Amino acid sequence: MQVHVNTDRQIQGGESLAHWVEQETLTRLARFREQVTRVEVFLSDENAGKAGADKRCRMEARPAGLPPVAVTATADKLADAFTGAAEKLLRALDADISRGKNRKGGETIRTAE
Repeated sequence: MQVHVNTDRQIQGGESLAHWVEQETLTRLARFREQVTRVEVFLSDENAGKAGADKRCRMEARPAGLPPVAVTATADKLADAFTGAAEKLLRALDADISRGKNRKGGETIRTAE
């Protein structure tokens, strides 16, 4: 699984932030390592220095054979926005990937097409 981190001009942190986001993403989505080919993380500051919940994290996962899954979270702190988006993405992937599997072990009528 590849992780790409993108930030806007207002986000400070550089390589250390990108490395932390990459490692946290790989750790949190470890159980989907075989199904997801790439995760894009977009970090931005909506108000650019003004007060309020303005840090936004958008994550987009690309499961193999399925359409991309995208989630967004906003918070006062960048770490909280990332954590919220990662949890949403985990739930969304769990729902989308497990939807194609029959929980009782039989053949499924659902396909990725």
